[in-house]
Amino acid sequence: MRKWVKLVLMLFMCLKETCFCFGSDKLRHFYKWEVEYMFWSPDCVENIVIGINGRFPGPTIRARAGDTIHLQLTNKLLTEGVVIHWHGIRQLGTPWADGTISISQCAINPGETFTYRFLLDKAGTYFYHGHYGMQRSAGLYGMLIVDVAEGESEPFHYNDEINLLLSDWWHQSSHHQEVGLSSNPMRWIGEPQSLLINGRGQYNCSIAPKFSKQKCHLKGGEQCAPPILNVQRNKIYRLRIASTTALASLNFAISGHKMVVVEADGNYVKPFETNDLYIYSGESYSVLITTNQTIGNYWVSVGQVARNSNTTQALTLLNYHKTPLQNPPFLPPPITPKWDDFQRAKTFSGRIFARIGTPQPPKKHDRRIILLNTQNRIHGYTKWAINNVSLVLPTTPYLGSMKYRLKDAFDQANPPEKFAENYNVMEPPPNPNTTTGSGIYRLDYKSTVDVILQNANMLKNGASEVHPWHLHGHDFWVLGYGEGKFREEDEIKFNLKNPALRNTAMVFPHGWTALRFVADNPGVWAFHCHIEPHLHLGMGVVFAEGVQHVGGIPNEALACGLIGRRFMDFEKH
Repeated sequence: MRKWVKLVLMLFMCLKETCFCFGSDKLRHFYKWEVEYMFWSPDCVENIVIGINGRFPGPTIRARAGDTIHLQLTNKLLTEGVVIHWHGIRQLGTPWADGTISISQCAINPGETFTYRFLLDKAGTYFYHGHYGMQRSAGLYGMLIVDVAEGESEPFHYNDEINLLLSDWWHQSSHHQEVGLSSNPMRWIGEPQSLLINGRGQYNCSIAPKFSKQKCHLKGGEQCAPPILNVQRNKIYRLRIASTTALASLNFAISGHKMVVVEADGNYVKPFETNDLYIYSGESYSVLITTNQTIGNYWVSVGQVARNSNTTQALTLLNYHKTPLQNPPFLPPPITPKWDDFQRAKTFSGRIFARIGTPQPPKKHDRRIILLNTQNRIHGYTKWAINNVSLVLPTTPYLGSMKYRLKDAFDQANPPEKFAENYNVMEPPPNPNTTTGSGIYRLDYKSTVDVILQNANMLKNGASEVHPWHLHGHDFWVLGYGEGKFREEDEIKFNLKNPALRNTAMVFPHGWTALRFVADNPGVWAFHCHIEPHLHLGMGVVFAEGVQHVGGIPNEALACGLIGRRFMDFEKH
């Protein structure tokens, strides 16, 4: 009888938003989410956002390494599909749960429900976001925190923690942005109207009038009031900071407080002290601060770098206990570095090394792929291309079409693995025209792959942008950075001793970045620039490895395109 009572209680709990149930030895977390558009005021200007269960940003998921997530997602957007990518989670054994439209799964159509089930394989600071169209620009994102497994401990001490999700915000809808990017001539989305801290900001207003020439009144309300960081004196706080920006590269700082960087993208790094933190779209960090200053209020600043932008600096307060919020801070807000001080930004990236005990990369690679990213045109439309191919995703998910060997579902020709030797990366392309393609890079299972990201000049003379590249399904070692065109002799500069293990890495203007990873996770994985408009315009590639080892793919992940029709025929027989 007790067993039946226990079962009824468990079922009742699972009807709520979150349910915690025990398997053999690990915890399973059950969620029920509804994704829908709703009115919200992220920067005190009412707009439409994509929310989850009536909240923006979406709910924070928190669990331990080794736990399993079961998340039932219902699409209530009415007119468009949705998928969610669990950024930084490697999806070991569950590539269908990666949440990438046309790569790992079909879109979850309006009114449909899809269940994501996946293992949290290692501790770290992560986040999730929409990976359909430009729904990240519309606000579909939230934090995902994975604590160390039961009985284990972090390799550093702290008393408490604060989670910060950084994003950018436009007053134009994501649909407006998509149409503009796809127009001829292209209508660029422009710089964001606001920068948000945990989904809150102040449009065209600085909350530091004493130190600002800008005159405005701080706006309140629970949807846009600054998220105050409350702390006790003489404590150590872990700040988990993640950037889900659609475009902006950011610099984070706290007046009067130094930071010690201890984690990057879910991997421990050799601790180092810094006054400010460069954080690009798709990256996450943990930093430690010590609240050893005079009791008072201190500015927390998020400013834009790498683009010439007039977007107002996002500000909030680090509030020491017993200090009234109305008390003005002793110090002015931190000054955001000059947007084009790329040498300073490179210096910061060059200080990130793996902590002792981090797995080291294989000493040699089995295959090297050099990816040149360029800005191009197709029949007058502006595109981004990789080795002169602009990625266009097929209607049938790669994972299913490769699993069931549907050769007519995507381009079977192998995409180029390098670019012409005589290409000058310092000048605009001599021939700006490119082509589209849906071909993929087939990697030998468990082989070691080097990827050289090569940045080039854009269509405009003397212009080259930063690109944060994110790899799904893996972490990679960042072996090094360089200026100009990569050459074979640059390999001698690679760091094979203690390279940082990351899932997102920058390639700087007119430069290159060298990465190495082991293709040991069966599935089909996206590798792309994490700047949303750039991916929308074709800046990405797809890797496939060991697909024959993938099993247990849910039918609903594949029931679209060619495989949807053929799978139904197969089921009948």
